[in-house]
Amino acid sequence: MKKQQRKEKNSNGIVLIVPIVLIFCILGAFVFHVAGRISREMSAAAIDNLSESLDLIRGTIEAILEKEAEFQKLIAREIELMEDPEEFIQSYNGNETMVKVSLVSAGKVQGVTNMGGTFDPEELDFSGGKMVEGLPVSESYVNHLGAWAYTLKCPVIQENKEAATLYIEYIYESFDTALPNRFYSSMASLYIMDAESERLVLKPKGMGEREAGHVNLEDFYRANHILEEDVKEEITRKVKAGKNVMFYHDIQKKRSLVYMWAVNDGAIYLIGYVPIEAIQREGSAVNQNIFIVAAVMLIAFFICCVLYFFTQRQQIKARKERELHNRRLAEALQAAQVANKSKTMFLSNMSHDIRTPMNAILGFTVLLAKDADHPDKVREYTRKITTSGQHLLSLINDVLDVSKIESGKVVLSIGEFTLSNMVSSVDAIIRPAAKAKGQKFEVTVTGIKNERLVGDETRINQILINLLSNAVKYTQEGGSIWFRIIGLPQRSSQFEHIRIEVEDNGYGMTPEYLETIFDAFTRAENSTTNKVQGTGLGMAITKNIVELMGGSIHVVSEVEKGSLFTVELELRIPEEQVDRNFWKNHEISRILVVDDDGDICRNVQILMEDTGVLADTALSGEEGIRQVCRAKEQNKPYHVILLDWKMPGMDGIETARRIRAVVEAHVPILFLTAYDWEELQEEAAQAGIDGFLAKPFFVSAFKEKILELHAALEDKGENNESAEQDSLEGCRFLAAEDNEINAEILLQLLELEGAVCEVAEDGQEALERFQNSAPGEFDAILMDVQMPKMNGYEATKAIRGLEREDAASVLIIAMTANAFAEDVKDALDAGMNAHIAKPVDMGLLKKTVRQYIQRRE
Repeated sequence: MKKQQRKEKNSNGIVLIVPIVLIFCILGAFVFHVAGRISREMSAAAIDNLSESLDLIRGTIEAILEKEAEFQKLIAREIELMEDPEEFIQSYNGNETMVKVSLVSAGKVQGVTNMGGTFDPEELDFSGGKMVEGLPVSESYVNHLGAWAYTLKCPVIQENKEAATLYIEYIYESFDTALPNRFYSSMASLYIMDAESERLVLKPKGMGEREAGHVNLEDFYRANHILEEDVKEEITRKVKAGKNVMFYHDIQKKRSLVYMWAVNDGAIYLIGYVPIEAIQREGSAVNQNIFIVAAVMLIAFFICCVLYFFTQRQQIKARKERELHNRRLAEALQAAQVANKSKTMFLSNMSHDIRTPMNAILGFTVLLAKDADHPDKVREYTRKITTSGQHLLSLINDVLDVSKIESGKVVLSIGEFTLSNMVSSVDAIIRPAAKAKGQKFEVTVTGIKNERLVGDETRINQILINLLSNAVKYTQEGGSIWFRIIGLPQRSSQFEHIRIEVEDNGYGMTPEYLETIFDAFTRAENSTTNKVQGTGLGMAITKNIVELMGGSIHVVSEVEKGSLFTVELELRIPEEQVDRNFWKNHEISRILVVDDDGDICRNVQILMEDTGVLADTALSGEEGIRQVCRAKEQNKPYHVILLDWKMPGMDGIETARRIRAVVEAHVPILFLTAYDWEELQEEAAQAGIDGFLAKPFFVSAFKEKILELHAALEDKGENNESAEQDSLEGCRFLAAEDNEINAEILLQLLELEGAVCEVAEDGQEALERFQNSAPGEFDAILMDVQMPKMNGYEATKAIRGLEREDAASVLIIAMTANAFAEDVKDALDAGMNAHIAKPVDMGLLKKTVRQYIQRRE
């Protein structure tokens, strides 16, 4: 019986092996076919890729030559208008590009030069007949500085006659800065060769491998073992004809493409070679096809294994399922024990954290009564009581917030908002805290196409402040914090896909704590973080809000190295037309951005794309000045100029000073910088700077700054009027408050502001007092919500229903400890005009009253 079972098993195994072998045969044929196709595609693409790269470099060099010729023509035209051109030439200062400037008057054999002495044009060879923008170019030569150079000559015409000839010497090393830094990952080689002399005149830096001793074309042949005479003859023939050359050859035991690319009609050549493997490495087809092959192999192997072992694994699978079930039960028990322990620890921490500020409040209250006759001590005790009370309030808010989240009562308040306002408000809260600890706080926004979005701005602010305040708290003094908002590829045209990153180089977290960081009631436990008070609910609240918005949050961290929190959200883009009329009405169609950070320049261009405003960029102060001058010469001036402050070479102050000397006085020059404006305000004003824009750049903030500049006098007058309106002097209030202590505090606060307040003990008494008052006797009613007899909602509805003229218009403000979004909605639905949460913020109360009075007027 056993032999028969074993025989049946072997028979089944053989039956299963046959399809496995067949599948692998099919797989091998498929891989062979794909590999052949890849090889053919790469061979065809190699020449195309290299040709495109060489055309790009050639275009760059020819553009430099054309700019040099145009500039030389411009100097020649200026000389035509001079009475003593030779004195101008002798005093002309050269630069990194133009080494030597010379002038030979008509009929003379020699001329003058800016290098001193005389200039003999016979020393130069223009017999090659090569031209740049109509100007003859000489053969290459080694100048007095030992550098390879060439000379362009340009006639100077006066009264329709050639009065002189202008010669300017340029060096090939000036091409170096304009060429790419890396050429095929530095695996290739590149030289610039003078075609007539076949000398290698330049070895660009960062452009691949270079062999010492390459002096001329023959050295290049010898170093790279290009010894075939027929190949050399073919190359010589094509070079003399000014044609491009490209062929395969083995160089240093690598199959390579050798090229000789004509520049400026064959006056100079780009020569070198590129290993085939370097070109193929860049082909996206390679990775894609290899992935397909690997994926098919893995899938086939998996299918084969499943088919072969399926019958043998049935009993093992059942046993493992029982073990897994038992293990899950044990894990669930352990998780329950951990949760119970976490809540016990939370209660212990909360007991400590709540008692700490409460002890301070009660202690300073006793000291306050004792030292009531010492104003300085009273003020100090009051300040400390306020600080402790605010800390206690934040602890209570966290507990209430997580309670509402767990019960599913959180409701998002969706509305339009701008990223600029959100970033500014968060920055205003976090930056002072970071500055107090000497920390570096950097904010960057890149890749955002729509800065006006639809979402719950308050909850997003809560997410950002939770993450950033933790970064400040858990980063040592002098550390760094990075806040980044990055635009990701949109999955839908109706939604902006953004990533929020908060990174620090602080204390970091252990791998064990990272597993529970988003659980409620958990806090990192070590000698450093234990000094920071909190509920351990912030991250749990943050994660729940992010998921409620349909987003995701992740964290990576390493002890003593820092942490990185990443949040991804998709926010709806409001359906609105781009306000192009704003820029047209303010006569702004061209701006210039000068910043050494190319990413910032590109971000400004992206954000300004839909406004109809052309944004030119410059990566240095010197380049920015040249662009301003060029724009003025072309009668296409810039209407606004944005400058970075700290740039290598010429800084923003000096750049602004020089640009201000060129542009019209009404053209705004603004600093776009991440540094504190107060540090450079005085110096910037002296240099002609009109204002300041904080990085990152936002179109809305830019528009606000333009409006501010165009209405400075009006803004000043409005600010003075606003300051007067903020006062509550002479206002009369009716307050419905059933708590005697709260009523007494409110009376004292309003009395300090010069206002008069009358208190009603409940909603019924407040209704009767208003009903019996004269029209206009009260400027506003401060309404508590939870009161005996008649609550605040009922009292408000009753007041609005009175048959008197001011019942519908009198300002009613909910002043209550019910501070959630639903409570605000209930207050407004009952007929109240605004909602202010207890404890009372007098600044917010004054602002609310002022806004209502303005709307009523």
